[in-house]
Amino acid sequence: MNPFFIIPHHKTDKTTFLMAAYITVVFRVKINLLIIRQLISFFVFYGFFSSVDLCGFSVVIAVLVWFYCHMFRGEITRMTQLNENVDVVVIGGGVVGCAVFRRFTLMGAKTLLLERGGDILSGASKANSAILHTGFDAPTGSLELQCMQAGYEEYLAIREKMNLPLLQTTAIVVAWNEEQLAALPGIVKQAHENGVTDVEQISAADVYLREPKLAEGVLGGVFVPGEYVIDPWSAPLAYVTQAVMHGGKYRFNCEVTNATQDEQGWLLNTRQGSVRTRLVINCAGNHGDLIDGLWRTPDYEIRPRKGQFLVYDKAAAADINAIILPVPTATTKGVLLCRTIFGNMILGPTAEEQTDRDRADVDEAVLKGLIEKGSQMLPTLGQYTVTATYAGLRPATEKKEYRIYHYPQDNWVSVGGIRSTGLTAALGIAAHVEDLYRNHFSELFSAQPPAEVQWPVMPMLSDYQPRDYACSGNGGIICHCELVTRRELEAAFHSAVPPECIGGLRRRTRVMMGRCNGFFCSNQVAEIAGDRLDNTLVVGRVE
Repeated sequence: MNPFFIIPHHKTDKTTFLMAAYITVVFRVKINLLIIRQLISFFVFYGFFSSVDLCGFSVVIAVLVWFYCHMFRGEITRMTQLNENVDVVVIGGGVVGCAVFRRFTLMGAKTLLLERGGDILSGASKANSAILHTGFDAPTGSLELQCMQAGYEEYLAIREKMNLPLLQTTAIVVAWNEEQLAALPGIVKQAHENGVTDVEQISAADVYLREPKLAEGVLGGVFVPGEYVIDPWSAPLAYVTQAVMHGGKYRFNCEVTNATQDEQGWLLNTRQGSVRTRLVINCAGNHGDLIDGLWRTPDYEIRPRKGQFLVYDKAAAADINAIILPVPTATTKGVLLCRTIFGNMILGPTAEEQTDRDRADVDEAVLKGLIEKGSQMLPTLGQYTVTATYAGLRPATEKKEYRIYHYPQDNWVSVGGIRSTGLTAALGIAAHVEDLYRNHFSELFSAQPPAEVQWPVMPMLSDYQPRDYACSGNGGIICHCELVTRRELEAAFHSAVPPECIGGLRRRTRVMMGRCNGFFCSNQVAEIAGDRLDNTLVVGRVE
């Protein structure tokens, strides 16, 4: 009797069976019951092909088919599905692309978001200081100021409907020398010209009254009451989620490789197939000029600027109250100290020009310099541990301004040069692009807004608000550093925009983003994620 009953009754070679089992474990090992699941799936393939005489190659064929389906099933599925005909394509799933996607979907357009990375915020938008800016120091009369202030107001108007947190920190621009002190009246004057009239200059004594742990040597400051801190990831996710709730579609790992215009509009070729659309809105960030370059000579040139950050342990956040800003220079806003919505403190960013558009490496020497600079401002920083470092690339250009161009004859809008203020300005930029379309383009689609707008309720990740770990029935805490529960992880996978990669899961839940960086919880996270992510989290059995 054949002991391996799942395999059809024929002569079973023990060596063949052992080889099949070994390959199964090596190539797709999971943990706990997931191992059994994968073994069963292999036996099904093996049983089917071994029942057919294929010149002795049944094992090889079974292995190849199983490996093809299980190791690359996500990519293969997506590559064969994309064949769309839509009203609007938004290229780029950064914070600006997410906001534009939301805006045009709510206008009633059939809208598709294409992102070359594995999730939204895979490029420049995943690394920022998460500050909601008032625009007090933006160039007076600029498009940047207009979009920042419009975005600021809209965020405050919609955030409670979407359950998005807000940490009302305020900010202080601190002068440490006479030259900086002399610049403070000009900062106040510019703020008032920009309509931010509650900004005021304060004395050194007032600075220390608000921030008693700052180092000695403060000469004065500028107090900005309206500068706040927000969740930099949940907000863009909320924009995309609301769009999906109203019929918007998206594709990740979907880089646009060619753009051709004809009488019907645009034909976009991607890594997953082709898309026809009437209007293209290019929000591709660090690749924006390259996307424009697919069909014309770009009107701007992206010159990536790297910013490195340090993340301090949560205990450090108690040592400051406001966002501590430096007096800005001609090239950068400078290095700041800031609490995060997640309970940490960040120090940064640097401002380093580079040519690479994709890699944002951290540099040990630069980070040591940051630590030294931070300790000069806040001496108690030396008592706390740096729990993480990260770097981002801002899509700077050859000019210090937003580079938003519209081409009505070609039905194309290019949104470029959106630098560190993009998180604040995103909703305002989306509104500006809508205005450009309505005022300068022929009607490309029937604008039929929904009769009733649906509002997504996002999971609360703020350390300053009640969290799921304090509620009953949460399935237990999985990540103890960030207090992430099993229920939160499962909810992310069952959401309207579920994560497809580990980075997406981390940004949606904060799992594996604490001081241990997943050392203690990755086993359980892998078990919960199962085969729902592009790549397995483990390569061997975890005891």
